[in-house]
Amino acid sequence: MAASAFLEGFDVQRVQLPDLSINYASAGAGPPILLLHGHPQTHVVWRKVAPRLVEAGYQVIAPDLRGYGDSDKPQSDPSHRPYSKRVMATDQIALMQHLGLERISVVGHDRGGRVAHRMALDHPDAVERLIVLDIAPTRTMYERTNQEFATRYFWWFFLIQPDGLPEKMIASDPEYFLRRHIAGQVKIEGSVEEAAIAEYLRCYRDPATLHAICEDYRAAASIDLEHDRDDEDRRVTAPLLAIWGARGVVGELYDVMATWREKADDVSGLALPCGHAIPEEAPEDLTAHILTFMSR
Repeated sequence: MAASAFLEGFDVQRVQLPDLSINYASAGAGPPILLLHGHPQTHVVWRKVAPRLVEAGYQVIAPDLRGYGDSDKPQSDPSHRPYSKRVMATDQIALMQHLGLERISVVGHDRGGRVAHRMALDHPDAVERLIVLDIAPTRTMYERTNQEFATRYFWWFFLIQPDGLPEKMIASDPEYFLRRHIAGQVKIEGSVEEAAIAEYLRCYRDPATLHAICEDYRAAASIDLEHDRDDEDRRVTAPLLAIWGARGVVGELYDVMATWREKADDVSGLALPCGHAIPEEAPEDLTAHILTFMSR
């Protein structure tokens, strides 16, 4: 266990779960909140939000998803199942059990929001409240893809290419790809300080991380869609809050509230005046809305 260099007041440690080792930061006492990051970030994306939640009286757990940050990067297979959101959600349930938690509220950004959605479907008794940040449901986004979405979210179609093609191309200059990716999604200049970018880059330079990231996206375009089709009639029963960036692609191309009302029983939501990286661009507004939702 060591003090976090990014999340003030948090300790960082690794825990061995049944299938892999997960790296996570934690602090606080009170009702538990699980914070799940997206791509290309790690748990460090919550550095401006997590300490405020602790100050408000919550126990906060912020892990690195499998394949990301300092968590293990398991071997995949042709089905991409090890990086399916169903398996990644199971990791978080195992982490909860390790911490002795039966129910938890989950906040998921980007890829973490897709893991959180699957948690709420597969483990409804474990998820008390669900907050998804700047996403519409995966199947919805793929099935409604048009040229504008494919152009603006090109990595959804680049990272799923087979045979190590995207891994090899990104590995030729990971810093260029990472910086361009972040710059394209962040609309409030200065939101991602250089120290955070350097930390993301430290992880992004690992070939195992690049492969895991591609497997995450390959799973989303294959086995995750199969799971979603199989569960077409299942709905999220936990109260769901959708928050999106008014200046981001998801908010501009989708009726976010309508997409989630197709999937969940109790949906509320709003847009914040930022781009995709809500925890970094609008941390104070995000924290306020999380706390309001938690107190309902």
